[in-house]
Amino acid sequence: MNNPYVNDNTILYWNGNYENAKNANINLYSQSLHYGYAVFEGIRSYNVNGKAKAFKLKEHFDRLVYSCKTIHIPFAYTYAQFEEIVYETLSKNNLIEAYIRPLVVCSPNMGLTKGLASYMMVQVWDWTGGYISNNIEIMTSSYERPNPKGFHIKAKVAGHYVNSIMASQEAKDKGFNEGMLLDENGNVAEASGANIFFEKDGALYTPPEGYILPGITRATCFEIAKSLGITVVEKFFNPEEMEGTDAAFFCGTAAEVVAITSLNKIPFSKNWETTNCAKIQKAYSNLVREKNEELEKLTA
Repeated sequence: MNNPYVNDNTILYWNGNYENAKNANINLYSQSLHYGYAVFEGIRSYNVNGKAKAFKLKEHFDRLVYSCKTIHIPFAYTYAQFEEIVYETLSKNNLIEAYIRPLVVCSPNMGLTKGLASYMMVQVWDWTGGYISNNIEIMTSSYERPNPKGFHIKAKVAGHYVNSIMASQEAKDKGFNEGMLLDENGNVAEASGANIFFEKDGALYTPPEGYILPGITRATCFEIAKSLGITVVEKFFNPEEMEGTDAAFFCGTAAEVVAITSLNKIPFSKNWETTNCAKIQKAYSNLVREKNEELEKLTA
């Protein structure tokens, strides 16, 4: 089967070494393989003045450390080491516009106990578009976000994404581009791999923390909105409150800021280009490539 993420010359970082992806392997008795007991990050590198620049790399590293600590996976890398590994891996693959995937997996252990040892992999691949196109049609998924009393929702844990796969595939099977998951109370939570905002009368609304992975892109949208004088309100709301409003978008590292054209076949009412959502989308695109001097302070 064709693998779009790797070729014969792909180099990755694996447990202290840089090696050809064809030669890398994981122990078949790893806790991560059997139980989804691993953590990861998704990071984007952009062309900034002809060089690779990983957007908010420190924030992603901090969340990787948090995720490991929260589910008891040992992790000993410093930020300086991590930063060096990321840029060296990009360099060895001659990549500038790229997706960066750090993955921390555990040692062999068939027991349901905390990780005894861990190993980090850093993979990179060419990435010039989001995981989903702009102007998407979405549906309310029949799958709910995991209960925060059962999972550490704010940790980016590999096993959590089985829920995301089920929701995303359900939507595609029904002719939609993506699914929108609710929480156990029937309120909107997030997409399978992105946070959600909608616009009404110029203000933006987004679910609060609790049932969502509070994304780094989500936080960046808050920062951009503040700089542009756009009101953002965190509140619980059901799908009916969102349907047919002015505009809406998904946001995430892979997605960036993606316009939503309809929810449950009900179109959003305003021309996208006239909305504050569109202003956020444009500002984000400029920010990650450092094209907007007014917003450069947000990356500091």
